Amino acid sequence: MRAVVQNDKNRVFKRAGVRAAIAALAVAAGVSGCAGQGQDSGVRPAPGQQNLQAPPARALDSYAARLKTDRAALAAAARQWGLEQVPLMPPAPPAHKPKIKARDGFEVDGQEEDNLPPVFTTIPTEQKVVFLTIDDGAEKDPAFLRMMSDLKVPYTAFLSNYLIKDDYGYFREMQAQGITLDNHTLHHPYLPGLSYEEQKDEICGMQDVMKKWFGKSPTVFRPPYGNYNGDTLRAAKSCGIKYAPIWDEEVYVDHWEYREDDESLHPGDIVLTHFRGRQDWDGTMVDDMRRFLNKVTREGYAVARLEDYL
Repeated sequence: MRAVVQNDKNRVFKRAGVRAAIAALAVAAGVSGCAGQGQDSGVRPAPGQQNLQAPPARALDSYAARLKTDRAALAAAARQWGLEQVPLMPPAPPAHKPKIKARDGFEVDGQEEDNLPPVFTTIPTEQKVVFLTIDDGAEKDPAFLRMMSDLKVPYTAFLSNYLIKDDYGYFREMQAQGITLDNHTLHHPYLPGLSYEEQKDEICGMQDVMKKWFGKSPTVFRPPYGNYNGDTLRAAKSCGIKYAPIWDEEVYVDHWEYREDDESLHPGDIVLTHFRGRQDWDGTMVDDMRRFLNKVTREGYAVARLEDYL
């Protein structure tokens, strides 16, 4: 009899494990409507844990069908926009964000003592991800918005007021698609050539513009041309800035440029491009993004959200 009881217990524990595993999968997949709500499944959670219950088979089938549909839509979008391959999906954001510090050689006097915003070109990660950043706001191409939305590619926009003030609505639409808008000064000056107060006016003034038109003041700032000095970072800190990323590579419509001698992508690299069109380039922003996405996908990289790592 004891052996029979033990076998029954084993079957109960196995069923509990299956239920928990399926429920955990459903939670991760965003499947709601778990089976047995309001019923006693006979499985008790450990103290401090949720009582995970298995969703019905139809819920998992629905999720699988939705996933298949999403993949098909992404493949169709890749074909529509002329990509060589479907862009790779990034991994889940890190549970513990990496510690960001100034790149070696990019520090200023008092960097650590004054807790100044770090200037960096790469996020410390072993994941094969890169981060797309787009500067200034001169070109306002609606096809670019459609392309990036269709392909579900994240990016960060660093905006200068003198270039966006003729169409804040374009960037509000971008923001509505989940894109983060950050500070790139009011007028895009060479900041080290200005006094501390002038630099502060450029950075804090743009903070005010961002708050007024987009609802919040950013904590991320990129100095124009990647040029800065100690006053730049002190002024930025006084305006509420925590990070000052620049870039490791820059992509144009017809070529790439690299900061490193090896001329290659690295895990965590920040890539720069600009809001530009045929007036400045031999191509459009769509052409520029096609070059960018083809290269990173071909080399096995996904595009991740910069803000998920800050």
